[in-house]
Amino acid sequence: MSDAAIVDGDSIRLSRSRLRRLHPLPVRLMHWTNAVVMIVMITSGWGIYDDSVIIKGLHFSGTYRLGGWAPESLQWHFAGMWLLMLNGLAYLVYGFAVGRFRERLLPIRISDILHTIRDTLRLKFAHDDITIYNGVQKVLYIVAILAGVVQVVTGFAIWKPVQLSWLVSLFGGFQGARITHFAGMAILVGFLIVHVALALIVPRTIWAMLTGGPRLPKEQKP
Repeated sequence: MSDAAIVDGDSIRLSRSRLRRLHPLPVRLMHWTNAVVMIVMITSGWGIYDDSVIIKGLHFSGTYRLGGWAPESLQWHFAGMWLLMLNGLAYLVYGFAVGRFRERLLPIRISDILHTIRDTLRLKFAHDDITIYNGVQKVLYIVAILAGVVQVVTGFAIWKPVQLSWLVSLFGGFQGARITHFAGMAILVGFLIVHVALALIVPRTIWAMLTGGPRLPKEQKP
């Protein structure tokens, strides 16, 4: 092997060592784990809801519920709850520890949000650079994260209303906690619908979340 070939090989390895994936392996694992668990939590939650409805006349078809009746749905809900909490906690710790949240979700500019809304109303969905979130995407991700935190808190309040009576009181009572929990579910379902729709419009984002996406310089912020 020539010296030139050795130098070129070393250069390639050095160059690759200075790169990172848009979506590192931990992010991909947590993302797909969360996707599955969220479906379990939402559909089992609908089964629990139907046993004691909040909005009169609103019921969820058995086709979309996980569990044949409320106690069975509740078992699925509890099983998914712990995995969702552990996965969510890992996601938050990782996001703050490596600076991913700051890098991907900040800054948020009103002008960017208005520009994205204007383009969307004109049916312009171009997203040439998948390494950058637009203003609306940043807001949606932050809202989804906060809604997830609220779901955990209200879920505990509903689960242990006597032991955590102080927590229940923060939501104006047991029914207030239930309503807040239901509202949080509605927000997350709305987020998932938009998230999946955008992924289908720009399928490269799905492939990126499966493979890691493009390689970026470690010092470059997306």
